[in-house]
Amino acid sequence: MRHPGEKKLWGGRFAASPAEAFERLNASIPFDVRLAPYDIRGSIAHARMLGRCGIISEEESARLVRGLEAVLDEVESGEFRWTLADEDVHTAVERRLRELVGEVALKLHTGRSRNDQVALDLRLFTLDAADRIRRGVLEVMRALLEVAEANRGVILPGYTHLQRAQPLLLSHHLLAHFEALKRDVRRIEAASEAARFSPLGAAALGGTPHPVDVGMTASELGMEPFANSLDAVSDRDFACDLLYACAMLGVHLSRMGEEWVLWTSQEFAFARLDDAYASGSSIMPQKKNPDAWELMRGKAGRLVGDLSSLLITLKGLPSGYSKDLQEDKEPLFDAVDAVLAMLAVLPEMLRTARFDAERMRAAAGGFALATEAADFLAARGVPFREAHRAVGWLVRRCEELGVSLQDAPREELVAAHPALGELPRELLTPEGSIRNRRSAGSTAPESVERQLAAAREYLAGVRVAERGAER
Repeated sequence: MRHPGEKKLWGGRFAASPAEAFERLNASIPFDVRLAPYDIRGSIAHARMLGRCGIISEEESARLVRGLEAVLDEVESGEFRWTLADEDVHTAVERRLRELVGEVALKLHTGRSRNDQVALDLRLFTLDAADRIRRGVLEVMRALLEVAEANRGVILPGYTHLQRAQPLLLSHHLLAHFEALKRDVRRIEAASEAARFSPLGAAALGGTPHPVDVGMTASELGMEPFANSLDAVSDRDFACDLLYACAMLGVHLSRMGEEWVLWTSQEFAFARLDDAYASGSSIMPQKKNPDAWELMRGKAGRLVGDLSSLLITLKGLPSGYSKDLQEDKEPLFDAVDAVLAMLAVLPEMLRTARFDAERMRAAAGGFALATEAADFLAARGVPFREAHRAVGWLVRRCEELGVSLQDAPREELVAAHPALGELPRELLTPEGSIRNRRSAGSTAPESVERQLAAAREYLAGVRVAERGAER
């Protein structure tokens, strides 16, 4: 006799079918279909292990693997039929497998629960997503390095409090973002490492009486076996790790975006975007809007929200599986999709942008050179606070006279401090200021060349490591 819950993996206990409204609330199939390839990979590994351990026959194992490979072909070709009645991706795959290979499909779930199954699916998704994001970040870093190398010697003003501060080489500025992205790569790699543990064999939460080989399935999937079955089904730290990496990456891209929005404004006019990476106005024909860079800012808030969403979902859960964990997928999917969309556009948007070197240099002069005068005095034994006051007075005096610091009359320099009469005028130029830097990691040309070389070496090392991994 067919009972009302036969289509459900859990239907035997129930005398009635689920209410339609509850079925809609309970179903994850509208969003977890994207886990299907990972679910099938895990099921293939599990089926092979069941056969090798003698839990099912080798012939049954082979039939299950062939059937699962056929289901995977349907999923990848778009021929697979998804229905809300399937409830989740696991039920859908098992339903189709049963249609293809018959009743032996019912043996696939031996020694396994949806709890360890869904945990594995999410881990495999995280590993794949982390790899794609890492590759995307590295491509942005290559673009930053190319642009930095192509614009050696270009000077722009550095800013603090969004006020002109001191001159910088554009290459130095771009390499600052390169360094931030290096940290993002490390965070992404850490998230990948955290996800590289297979929970298969943990079953519902306490393990299984079947003689499964958890090491075998883990090895089949290129993972490590879990240490504690309860932790294996409860752990979502790896998802939080990737969400944190995405949120920090989003913050870094947002800050970069803010700079480019300013640089491409008519007020700054330091840079121009290629037409392929800008948009216009529906009413103002002259507009060329940096929408892509604005979206870099906008999506950062969304990424922080995705991280907060999962952390809040997890914070009150007891050990073991709770249905709340169904809510772990959408924030992760959303963050991964948003980050990959940004990374897809960034490299060529950077490579095709153009800079107005003359305008940038002009903005880097003027009172942005005041610190050079103060440091000149300090190098001659004047206490820096005294030097700071003297040059501050000189800046105010120049403002009263309507002249730049470079054009200040010698008598005004001497009035500010007698030692300023010996100040080399070339020091009060953007180029002189930059050449005057001596500390490691500074914006001095020699220092920036070393930074460029280090960036090239880093990316070359990544390529070597990737080729080694492919072998």
